[in-house]
Amino acid sequence: MLEQFHYDSDLIGGSLMVRESRLIADLLLREATTEQWHQAIQVDNILQKRTAASAQRNATAIRKRLERLEPDFWKALRDGDDELATQVAFCGALERNLLLLEFMETVMRDAYISQAQYLDSYIWSDFLDERSQRDPDICDWKESSKKKMGQVVFRMLAEAGYLKSTRKLELQRVIVRAELRSLLEEHYKQRIKRSMEVSVWTR
Repeated sequence: MLEQFHYDSDLIGGSLMVRESRLIADLLLREATTEQWHQAIQVDNILQKRTAASAQRNATAIRKRLERLEPDFWKALRDGDDELATQVAFCGALERNLLLLEFMETVMRDAYISQAQYLDSYIWSDFLDERSQRDPDICDWKESSKKKMGQVVFRMLAEAGYLKSTRKLELQRVIVRAELRSLLEEHYKQRIKRSMEVSVWTR
């Protein structure tokens, strides 16, 4: 019997958190020990969060995204300018979240192909309804969780430049940085690369 497919998502865990991601990338590049992670996140509070629980939650979410990428990406994230760092952080979010990747490949692709100016605010809800055909457990998710995930997705898209703002959801064209395109090709991440170039290759 085939095992039932389930989406594994951390979208409620937070948006791109670029500043924090740079710090986590540095810890990964320095191959920090468990004790050094604890010192940095819990004691020194390098993420500057109000509570230790928030710091740990954000650090864990970011680390799980970045650990799916190779060290070359961590270096680009840590040392690159804001635009490059943001795109690498978005790349990590796509690697960690199949739902987000499929949203780019379907909803965003269709929007750019049809030359829509805006996304409809209900589009995330419709997308989840459609995905529930593949993963019925989505029907059991709390409505508040679904709404929160949608808010995070729109915030990520705005941070990465695909949306002008989270208020109007106006679509914008995004040019993926040459440095990141090279890394994606070098590490055979063609699906991620294609999804990030959605505003370009659909024209």
